[in-house]
Amino acid sequence: MTDPVEQGGDLILIADDDRDIVRFVEVNLRLEGFRVATAHDGDDALAKALSLSPDLVLLDVMMPRMDGYEVCSRLRADPRSAHIPVIMLTAKSLSADKVLGLTAGADDYIIKPFDPMELVARAKATLARAREQRALSPQTGLPSDARTEDELRRRIEAGVPFAVVSLDADDFAAFNARYGQARGDDAIALIAQVLGRAVDETAGPDGFVGHRGGDDFLVLLPPQAAEDFARRVVAGFDMRIPSLYDAEDAAVGAVELVDRQGRLHRVPIMTLSLGLALAGVPGADPAAVVEQADRWRAVAKRDRRSTWAGGPSAAP
Repeated sequence: MTDPVEQGGDLILIADDDRDIVRFVEVNLRLEGFRVATAHDGDDALAKALSLSPDLVLLDVMMPRMDGYEVCSRLRADPRSAHIPVIMLTAKSLSADKVLGLTAGADDYIIKPFDPMELVARAKATLARAREQRALSPQTGLPSDARTEDELRRRIEAGVPFAVVSLDADDFAAFNARYGQARGDDAIALIAQVLGRAVDETAGPDGFVGHRGGDDFLVLLPPQAAEDFARRVVAGFDMRIPSLYDAEDAAVGAVELVDRQGRLHRVPIMTLSLGLALAGVPGADPAAVVEQADRWRAVAKRDRRSTWAGGPSAAP
């Protein structure tokens, strides 16, 4: 039996066998605009965490049927709940108990008795960290697709013209096939580094680099900086990418792969293709803005070198 969950703010699951503490915490959280669900033993806490998918779990250590450490460990081991932040609540103050809670996967640890304002502040801070982590690409630490779309909307509504740069790596799949995913991740990290440096040098705080996934990135920056940015990216990438290849492959400028029919193919060292478009009209559709930059990127791919197509003054 799950709690009925009303509409509103973030949902917090409170799991504690002391019903007075649960009511006390619930009142304070609701006053701050949170939605609340409750559980009074470990089994119930685990079941409700999986069925309700709360934004945060406040988890007492000492509960019947299953203690908080075990509940936290099981939440972390289940892909349905591994992302849910957990704050452990306990009367124990020994450092070994804190270590045990953190080892089980808890994000924070609060010792009873606690001040309700401290609990609310710690809950808000934990939720904010969790949101920030979800908004970042785990591969690069850059803003993810959702965060990038938010930034696109913000700049569009501001009504100030800006350039959108869509880019990806050519022949990245061949590199992955030749060297494996770990080396592929190194290539993604290299692209992110090159983009970050070029943005810092050409746009400073007015630039934004987003990671759309895989080898696909989106950059937002002032129109006057776009072509200088593209030039620096191409030069920086072409200079550094050979270092990720084995020496013999880098020397010939290609890798050799055998397809499913047994035919040998020589695939050149990776290059970058960039598409540059202009945006900034209030009310514009962010998807249409990105699509225009993607079309220019497709044009750039006709050239086998690292290059860009489009630009603030170019027509689609």
